[in-house]
Amino acid sequence: MYYKYLVVVVLLFLLGAWGIVLNRGHFIIMIVSIELVLLSTFFFFLINSKEIDILIEQIFMIMGLTIAAAESSLGLALLVVYYRIRGTIILRSFSSLRG
Repeated sequence: MYYKYLVVVVLLFLLGAWGIVLNRGHFIIMIVSIELVLLSTFFFFLINSKEIDILIEQIFMIMGLTIAAAESSLGLALLVVYYRIRGTIILRSFSSLRG
């Protein structure tokens, strides 16, 4: 029963990593792919905590998910500000933000 969930975790992780590698030009897809990788790792922590009966991993998972959601919302907010300034979202032009 434990291995069925591990297959799901590995598939989610590979799908997120594949999205990061192949979609370097689309910022929103990269953020969603990073969230997918984080979700798969936290799902792995949840599976292990249920299997071993340790509550601390479940608490760590909840805290990690809230931090990942805050990171995603901050990234999208920066994207909206960048779009309002430049009028386009192209990752190649992010090098102009170096100050």
